[in-house]
Amino acid sequence: MTRTSLAVVLAAGEATRMKSSRSKVLHSVGNLPLIAHVTRAAASAGVSKVALVIGRDGEAVTEAARSGHNVVVTPVEQTERKGTGHAVLAARDIIAEGFDDIVVLYGDAPLIDPASLSAAAAERVRGADVVVLGFQAADPTGYGRLIEQDGELVAIREHKEASAEELAIDFCNGGIITFSGAQAISLLEAIGNDNLKGEYYLTDIVEIARARGLRCVAVKAPEEDMMGCNTRAELAEIEQVWQARARHAAMVSGVSMVDPSSVFLSHDTELGHDVMIEPNVWFGPGVRVGPGAVIHGFSHIEGAEIGAGAQIGPFARLRPGTDLAEKSKVGNFCEIKQAKVGAGAKINHLSYVGDAIVGPGSNIGAGTITCNYDGQNKHLTEIGANAFIGSNSSLVAPVRVGDGAYVGSGSVVTADVPDDALAIARAPQQTKPGRAHRLREKIAAIKALRKSGPGESGQ
Repeated sequence: MTRTSLAVVLAAGEATRMKSSRSKVLHSVGNLPLIAHVTRAAASAGVSKVALVIGRDGEAVTEAARSGHNVVVTPVEQTERKGTGHAVLAARDIIAEGFDDIVVLYGDAPLIDPASLSAAAAERVRGADVVVLGFQAADPTGYGRLIEQDGELVAIREHKEASAEELAIDFCNGGIITFSGAQAISLLEAIGNDNLKGEYYLTDIVEIARARGLRCVAVKAPEEDMMGCNTRAELAEIEQVWQARARHAAMVSGVSMVDPSSVFLSHDTELGHDVMIEPNVWFGPGVRVGPGAVIHGFSHIEGAEIGAGAQIGPFARLRPGTDLAEKSKVGNFCEIKQAKVGAGAKINHLSYVGDAIVGPGSNIGAGTITCNYDGQNKHLTEIGANAFIGSNSSLVAPVRVGDGAYVGSGSVVTADVPDDALAIARAPQQTKPGRAHRLREKIAAIKALRKSGPGESGQ
């Protein structure tokens, strides 16, 4: 029989130390809100429902928590701040629905690995009533200590209330606790606030459970799994850890990175095998790269589909709606937006292609611009298969350049070009012999007059 599990996710923090105009759980790591990382991990670990304890920005937090996974998220509001035990009881009505397991998670701790949650759940299956995730701290200062005897957890002692002997312990509380759903409300209601802060500590649940003859254990997880975010500096540290994990996973799957630490990935970046990524590449949300593609250095990519064997950059910008077919090429200092580029097509240098369709095998010369915006609306530029657009051309949309057509360099194309036609749209050149010398003399005289100043011209 499948076990049922409820995650109570605490996400009502005020972000005071973040000094932010929005809830801290809405800040992002890997271009995904912190809270969404947590609910995704819960879903991956088999949680069947999430009770989301909200406060500030409740609607936005709930929407973010629901993004990208298939677990039911039900918000509950915490109107007062009286400690973690009090916060969990805000979800009393949902807890009362009846679950085998209750797991308490934190909306500002996005690095939790589903494997760690599964390890805690496995201890529940083996008979433990309360399971606490802990970690071996490099520096335990400030953390609650996990006190064990004979393989069982007997207490969690807050740092400020720990004895000298207890402070020597480096096995610390990660904050994540899994406990029996049948016992949950009774245990939570028994938590008191007789402590220095006058708050209801969820950690007291261990000693309460043991006093009732229930079994409590601690499960060790990596310290970085427990990293929480209270400041912008901590957010940056968490980003670094998340990026390192994502890069490592990509390289294990067959992606090459010349300088991994300089590559920035997003939560949904998809990279095929044999993709090569050079230094200083940024992937925003919604990017998928096909096998064998090469992303040259200093490229900025978001919302783009890149086909197998394509080459991007260096210094290319691909914006949302870019769809590049196999073996296409976007070169240095090019920008592509909302454009479909066919197989083998080349946009090599210093060009802007937006709201466009470029046929297979076509060549877009340096400095080409699709003039897609009239100040009110966007218009489509269509370039057929095997067309050639000469350098420094402007294609004024809506316009179509046909299959095999040729546009002469420097043209401003305002009318459709039929298949296999040559279009030259530029003013005729005028050449005037001997005029260059006279022009230089005139320019020099003007310059001299300006340098003499207005007060000197009449002397």
